[in-house]
Amino acid sequence: MSAGANPFAQFEKSFNQAGTTYKYFDLVSIDSKYDQLPYSIRVLLESAVRNCDNFHILEKDVQSILGWSPALKQGSNDVEVSFKPARVILQDFTGVPAVVDFAAMRDAVLDLGGNPEKINPICPADLVIDHSVQVDFARVPDALSKNQTLEFERNKERFTFLKWGAKAFNNMLIVPPGSGIVHQVNLEYLARVVFENDATDGSKILYPDSVVGTDSHTTMINGLGVLGWGVGGIEAEAVMLGQSISMLLPEVIGYKLVGKLSPLVTSTDLVLTITKHLRQLGVVGKFVEFYGPGVAELSIADRATISNMCPEYGATVGYFPIDENTLGYMKQTNRSEKKIDIIREYLRATQQLRDYADAAQDPKFTQSITLDLATVVTSVSGPKRPHDRVSVSDMPEDFKSCLSSPVGFKGFAIAPEAQAAFGEFQWDDGKTYRLQHGSVVIAAITSCTNTSNPSVMLGAGMLAKKAVEKGLTILPYVKTSLSPGSGVVTYYLKESGVIPYLEKLGFDIVGYGCMTCIGNSGPLDENVVNTIEKNGLVCAGVLSGNRNFEGRIHPNTRANYLASPLLVIAYAIAGRVDIDFEKEPLGVDANGKNVFLRDIWPTRNEIQEVENKHVIPAMFQEVYSKIELGSEDWQTLQVSDGKLFSWSNDSTYIKRPPFFEGMTRDLPKQQSIQKARCLLFLGDSVTTDHISPAGSIARNSPAARFLSDRSITPRDFNSYGSRRGNDAIMSRGTFANIRLVNKLVTKTGPRTVHIPSQEELDIFDAAERYREEGTPLVLVVGKDYGSGSSRDWAAKGPFLLGVKAVIAESYERIHRSNLVGMGIIPLQFLPGQSAETLNLNGRELYNISLPESGLKPGQKIQVEVSYTLWKVFLFYCYN
Repeated sequence: MSAGANPFAQFEKSFNQAGTTYKYFDLVSIDSKYDQLPYSIRVLLESAVRNCDNFHILEKDVQSILGWSPALKQGSNDVEVSFKPARVILQDFTGVPAVVDFAAMRDAVLDLGGNPEKINPICPADLVIDHSVQVDFARVPDALSKNQTLEFERNKERFTFLKWGAKAFNNMLIVPPGSGIVHQVNLEYLARVVFENDATDGSKILYPDSVVGTDSHTTMINGLGVLGWGVGGIEAEAVMLGQSISMLLPEVIGYKLVGKLSPLVTSTDLVLTITKHLRQLGVVGKFVEFYGPGVAELSIADRATISNMCPEYGATVGYFPIDENTLGYMKQTNRSEKKIDIIREYLRATQQLRDYADAAQDPKFTQSITLDLATVVTSVSGPKRPHDRVSVSDMPEDFKSCLSSPVGFKGFAIAPEAQAAFGEFQWDDGKTYRLQHGSVVIAAITSCTNTSNPSVMLGAGMLAKKAVEKGLTILPYVKTSLSPGSGVVTYYLKESGVIPYLEKLGFDIVGYGCMTCIGNSGPLDENVVNTIEKNGLVCAGVLSGNRNFEGRIHPNTRANYLASPLLVIAYAIAGRVDIDFEKEPLGVDANGKNVFLRDIWPTRNEIQEVENKHVIPAMFQEVYSKIELGSEDWQTLQVSDGKLFSWSNDSTYIKRPPFFEGMTRDLPKQQSIQKARCLLFLGDSVTTDHISPAGSIARNSPAARFLSDRSITPRDFNSYGSRRGNDAIMSRGTFANIRLVNKLVTKTGPRTVHIPSQEELDIFDAAERYREEGTPLVLVVGKDYGSGSSRDWAAKGPFLLGVKAVIAESYERIHRSNLVGMGIIPLQFLPGQSAETLNLNGRELYNISLPESGLKPGQKIQVEVSYTLWKVFLFYCYN
C-alpha cells in the first residue's frame, strides 16, 4: 500500500486576509457531533484529516477519532489511532543521542549503498541546550559566568557536535546554551499555536501546533493550548523521520475549576493540589482537559505550571484549550498582531477558540471532577515523590512522622533514639554550625515548572526584599541558587528592582538551565557532607522543581520538597523544613521583634501590580531577537561543513553507537530466548531515574573506572547526562542509582549477583560476565515499571547490557514503547499474578517461547522457569 489522495479533500476551505489566501480543513462540517468532542480530541482529529493518505494515516483513524465518546474505556475496548504531530522538541541530554543516531544512520545508509544526505528530519525539530550547566558556584556575584565557563569546558565536544548537526541536517534548529530552559523557550518563543506553511499555489496552510518532545515535561506547552507530550528519544526520532505515532484513543477527564484562589496562595500550591488529586484519581494514559470559569482566573503562566506537572499526576496531557487570554499572552510575548489575527480567525472557523465562561461550549468528557480554587492552601510535596502534597501547616508533624515511619515513600526508619541526632562543623567565618534531621542544605529556585511564571518569580523577589529589610539572613552553608528559565526572567527581576535583595540572601543567578531540578546541583561543602554522613542525618533540599525522587537532587539530601519560589526562600531562611511558620518566627528585626513569614509574604494583588508594570513585550523582543546567536563561546566554536560526522575513537562524549552495526536490508528472523538469567529482581515503582544514567558519576562506579582508564580525573567526570552521546559510558551507568533496591542483594545500590558463581558485582560487570558466557538476560519487576521521565536510555541501556525481555506487573506507557523500539520484549504477568504469587526469587533459568510469525499486542506467551510453567501477557507497543 502506498500514499494516495486525501479522501477528505472536499472539506478544505479558505479565507482571505490582506491579500493572502489561508487554507484549512473545515472540521465542523465533517460530523454533526464535532462540537461535543473535547478540544484536545479536535486537535488529534484535525491532524488525522489533514494527513490522511491511507498509508501513514488511514481513513479509519479519522473515523475512530470522530467516533470518540464519553463511553470509551481504555483497557476494555482499546481503539488504536495514528497521530502526526506538527513538530518535535528536544533538549540536549536527550537530543544529543538523537543527533548521534541520525549521524550513525547516515553512516549506515552509506554502508548499504544509499545516499546518506537523505537522512534529515522531515518534521521540524528544535533542540534547546539547557541540561548541561551545573551549580558548581553559588552565593558569589560571578557565579553565572563561572558556571557557564565550566559548562563550556566540560561540554565543548558535545556543543561542537550539536553545532555540526545544526549545519549538517535540514529542518533542525539548535538553541545555544545559556538561552534558557527548553519548555520556557518553547512557551515564550518556539510555539506557533497555529502553524502557517506555504502551499505550492502560493497560499498558506493553517493547522494547530502540536508537539512531541524528548522530555516528559513537554506537556507544559498544553498551558498555551498546544497539544504536546513527552515521548522517548526512539519515538521522537521516528516522528522526525516522518512516521506517525501509534496511540490509544484516550479517555478525556474533564477537570472543572471554579472559584478564585486565596490572595496568599500561589500557582505552585494549586498545581501540587491538582497533582495529588489526579494521581489519586488515576489518570495514567488519559488526557486531562481543564474547563470551567475558574480557568479564566488563571494566567497562561499559571496554566503552564499546571500542565508542566502532568507527568507527575500521570496523564498524557493536561490541556487548556485556547482562549482570548492565550492570544493576549502571545501579544505579551511579542508575537505579531497580524499573526494573532490570523490565528483567531482560524480558531473561530474550526470551533477551537474557547470561552471558559460559556458552559454551552463545554464538551462531553469521560468523567468530570471539580476543584474549588478557594480550597487551595499553601503546600509543598515530598519528601520523595511529587504527588505527596503536604499542607505547610502540617509540615512539622508530617516530617516527624516520616522520620519514624518504615523506609518507603513517606519514611526513613530513623530509630527513636537517633531522631535527636545532630552534628556540628566549623565554617569559613570561624563560627560553628549545627545540622540535624530536617536541616535545609540546598534551596534552589529552579526548573521549568515555576521559573516560567512571573507571579511566583516576582513574588519570590518581593518576599526577599521584605526579608532583607527586616534584617533576615540565610545560614552560610545553605547552598542557595537562582536559575531562571529564560533571559526574560532576569530582565523583569532587574526592572522590578528585586535582584539586589535576592543576591543579598544568596540567591545569585547561577545559570540558565534546569540545574538542581535534574540533579545538576553541584557539590555540597565537604564539612556539610561529612557531618551528614557521620551522624546519619536526613537533611533536606527545597526546590521549585517538578521531581524529587530519591537520589535525584543530591546524594546527601534524603528528603526533598517541591515548593513555590517564595517557600524556597522561606525555608532557606528558617534553615529547616519542620518549622511551624504560624507559631515560630523566621528571625528578629533590628528592634528585636519577631518576624514571621506572614510579615513578609506578598499577596497575589501586590504581585500582579508589579507584573503588569514590568513584564512587557519589549523584553521578549530584546531577549529572543538574538537567542539563536548564542554566547561568544558558542560563536567561536569551529565545526566542519561535512555531511558525515568524523567520529573520534578517543572521545568520551561522542561515540558512534552500535545499534546499526551489521544492519542488512532484510529483517532478521525472530528467535526464542533460551536459558536466560535474571539480571535484576526489582519491586514496584522503579522509575527511569533508577534505570537511566543521570546525575553525577560516582567515583567507585564502572563508568568512573572507564574514564580513569582514559586518564580522566574525577573533577572532569562531568555527569551522565552530559555523556549521553557515548554508549560505553551510558551502558556502565545503567541502573547506577544509589537508591536502587535489587532483591538479589542485601543492600540498596547498583549491585547484583552473578547467579552461576554467586559473586556480587556491579551491575555492568555482572552483565559483561553473562555476555562473555553467551547468556541472555531478563528483568523481573513489579508494578509501574519505567514511570518518570521519558528517557530513551532507560531502554537503550538495558539493551546494551544484554537484556532481552522484561517481565513486569505493569508498565509506564512511554517506557514500554521504548523497550519495544529497542527490541526488548515487555511481558506482563497475568492479572492477579506476580513474582511473589508465583514464588519466584530471580535465581531461576528462563526460557521464553516466541512465535516465528511475530508478536501481537495482548498475546499470551509461554515462559518456562526452572521447569515451572505459567503464562504471561505480552504487551507490544501500543503507542
